[in-house]
Amino acid sequence: MFILKNAWISIKRNKGRNILIGIIILIIACACTITLAIKNTASYLIDSYKNAYDKEVTISFDRENMMKNFDPSQEDGRESAREKFDNIASFTVGDIQSFADSKYIESYYYTYSIGLNGNNIEKAEIESNNNMPNGFGHGKENNMSSTDFTLTGYSSLDAMSEFINGTYTMNEITDDAWDIAFDGNYIFINKELADYNDLNLNDKIKLESDDGNTYEFEIIGIFKENEEENGESMSMFSNSANTLVTNANAVTDITTKDEEIHSTINPTFIIDSYDNVEKLQDEFYEKGLDENFILQTNEEIALSGVSSIENINSFATTFLSLTLIIGGIVLFVINMINIRERKYEIGVLRTIGISKFKLTMQFVSELVIVSIVALILGAGIGAVSSKGVSNYLLESEINSSNERTEEIGKNFGGKTMNGGMLDRGKGAMRGKGMPVVEAYDSIDAVVDMKVLLELLGIGLSLVLVSSIASMVSIQRFSPLTILKERS
Repeated sequence: MFILKNAWISIKRNKGRNILIGIIILIIACACTITLAIKNTASYLIDSYKNAYDKEVTISFDRENMMKNFDPSQEDGRESAREKFDNIASFTVGDIQSFADSKYIESYYYTYSIGLNGNNIEKAEIESNNNMPNGFGHGKENNMSSTDFTLTGYSSLDAMSEFINGTYTMNEITDDAWDIAFDGNYIFINKELADYNDLNLNDKIKLESDDGNTYEFEIIGIFKENEEENGESMSMFSNSANTLVTNANAVTDITTKDEEIHSTINPTFIIDSYDNVEKLQDEFYEKGLDENFILQTNEEIALSGVSSIENINSFATTFLSLTLIIGGIVLFVINMINIRERKYEIGVLRTIGISKFKLTMQFVSELVIVSIVALILGAGIGAVSSKGVSNYLLESEINSSNERTEEIGKNFGGKTMNGGMLDRGKGAMRGKGMPVVEAYDSIDAVVDMKVLLELLGIGLSLVLVSSIASMVSIQRFSPLTILKERS
């Protein structure tokens, strides 16, 4: 009690000096609060960008491994390589489901494509009908480009990457399209094909396989391809003019009935961690995956968007370090000057029997009291300011996120699905490269308990550093020498 009482009396007696110390600590506290808030915001953005992408794994053909033993100088080298390629095991839906049955895989989706001819519909004549996406074939060796149409089935909204990235945009769509799209013989067709055949929503089209089996589909949507202008293209129709979009179940039903039909499957697996890719690849090999296939991830793409934000985080860390170093030095110097000015006071107090420990605690207590008041004021001012600063940093990301949300919603026709809009949080919005960023609507969201604890730690560190001068000086000073010099 004696120590605190004397410390308070000393603070009131030396108002100017303590106000100066308080102002310095207040400025440091404001700067540190805002800097810590910026670091929090940067970390939030980095997490948002990392979470913007699902941890995707795809199966790719390892051409390097395939060509390892290929010798073009040998007469049968080309034929041998072609035969080896043709003998590689094809994928089926059963294979995909078997691969997906792994503790490392959280979910999966795929596209399933086949080639069919028109029965009551004519294909839009284009120069090249090579519109089949790359994938892994199954069935007859005939190329699907020899058929009129490519029927592509998606297993879920997540698989509809052409609509998510804006390559395709819904032009017309029925109100219940997304409620029925993934179960049954429903189809989306290109607007050019619809105009070419004078087709509208709810019309029925018939397709047939080479074996003469006929399949009927109802049109529930008409899309258009947003292809870039290409001066070299002389085609009347877009590349997707003869592409028909349906669900994977419909394609599976066709391949089940028509087992010899040529098909292509492109699976994507969502894994729990990129660290488990090698283990998953070994597991796939054990389940029958040919060793000429390898697993590839989207890790590089997922991390590409955080580099600039990490620079902000690094800058904030550097600024915080400089602030603390400079602030600590200034407070140390001021405290040294303070000790020199109060040298006689120290001598008197030591002469009347005040121990070095109590005297040291009094000086430290003075600094602690001033620091606590300054830290509280600085934290309050910094907290109010940091909300605006953080939202300013988030502004462009928020606008970009909202625009991307609206854009994807429009790509899917802007219709409802199971009573909810196709926007953020639905399958087509999650994990597809769009960070979910929202403005801070309260101060405690920016300056949380973690920031306050860090600020308290910073304050105590500064008090400790600046108190070293008084601790050392009081231990070194001799009271008799001080009084003698004064006299």
